[in-house]
Amino acid sequence: MIAGDRSGPATRVTLVSTYELGRQPFGLASPAAWLQAAGFEVTTVDLSREVFVPEAFQADLVAFHLPMHTATRLAVPVIRRVRALVPAARLCCYGLYGPPNEGMLHGLGVEHVLGGEFEQALLDVARGRPPAAASALPRLNFLAPARGGLPPLERYASLQTQTGRRVVGYTEASRGCKHLCRHCPVVPVYGGRFRAIPQEVVLADIRSQVEAGARHISFGDPDFFNGVGHAVSIVQRLAEQFPGVTYDVTIKVEHLRRYRDHLALLRDTGCQFVVTAAESVDDAVLEKLVKGHTQADFEWVVEACRAIGLALTPTFIPFTPWVTPSGYLHLLRTIDALQLVDHVAPIQLTLRLLIQEGSGLLRLDPQSLGTTLGPFDERRLVYPWVHGDPQVDRLQAAASALVGRGLAVSRSDLFDDLLGLTADCVGVATPTRVSHARPRAAVPYLNEPWYC
Repeated sequence: MIAGDRSGPATRVTLVSTYELGRQPFGLASPAAWLQAAGFEVTTVDLSREVFVPEAFQADLVAFHLPMHTATRLAVPVIRRVRALVPAARLCCYGLYGPPNEGMLHGLGVEHVLGGEFEQALLDVARGRPPAAASALPRLNFLAPARGGLPPLERYASLQTQTGRRVVGYTEASRGCKHLCRHCPVVPVYGGRFRAIPQEVVLADIRSQVEAGARHISFGDPDFFNGVGHAVSIVQRLAEQFPGVTYDVTIKVEHLRRYRDHLALLRDTGCQFVVTAAESVDDAVLEKLVKGHTQADFEWVVEACRAIGLALTPTFIPFTPWVTPSGYLHLLRTIDALQLVDHVAPIQLTLRLLIQEGSGLLRLDPQSLGTTLGPFDERRLVYPWVHGDPQVDRLQAAASALVGRGLAVSRSDLFDDLLGLTADCVGVATPTRVSHARPRAAVPYLNEPWYC
């Protein structure tokens, strides 16, 4: 490739990840397999675990994986640095947060922005061919990911249990989602579409990670039960082929209730916990977010999972334009009453609704949204909003500061502090706790905090 000419095929390709929830990045390993099979020299750089080495970016094409908000914000200064370091390289961004931020990325000098099913499009870019539009979601012939160039699994998040630490691998059995939750970043790219990854590809990826030391697999599907037959078959085969290897999955409250007959199978095939996006225990808020469940549904799922010994790990977005201080206190008291204090990462109790470019929330009228949005903030990559009650914003800031200072404090003690803080805000006595603390590892967990 001639310096300054960005139209021809690449020879050397560098794939970059800035953050993938503490897991070894599937978003690098999968396209690496495609590019290597086509004869390209591929370098993978995971900046969540590796330092920036300028030589790694001396490539014809540098492509950044943007699977989530935090990863995109972290990528922006790196893109600027690479643009200055290697001005002749073509820059590309791919993943869920590429298309919604296309204008901003082009302004940074990014030539190509690809969407969800990105492997073939990225290969086309490397070959110097025009890729399919970001809105296109072709049905791909997936290859088993190539993980050889990534840091070892031991350097990533591990599973903590009562019996000790387990090395964690990460894979995906599907992409996209059949549902249209209004705040979800999957929806603007997939629009209700869903793609299953062939079982043999998934199992080959698991096998390579087990051979590399993994004793637990984290499935990153937006909803593992979007294709419930596909999912059930995979975990049955996982248990048969890799005895003793455990796993975790993410499943909607709605699906946990609809497919309740499969919950015991998850437990029996080694599922250590199920992540579920409860988001709120206020039915009006759940309706605004188009979550497809109610507080009663969530409570039913909690009790159903507890009855069979399947750990549930709910996630929340407690601070929205519609919450009140009393509503936040209700959330805390519900978590306590359901004996979920040790199941919920404290950071989940501080999160503020992100309204990003392309969000379905932007289609709500101001009255339904409950707030007036500021102009898009390209540094924070959100439309900022201020709650109508300043007390709510102060409460969210205080809760975030409390949790941020308490990284070495038990979940139960932090929860007590949040309960007291909120009771003071509401002007009531601190409620008496219903549930009692258990040893931290009584509920298995991954030891890296979860961010979006």
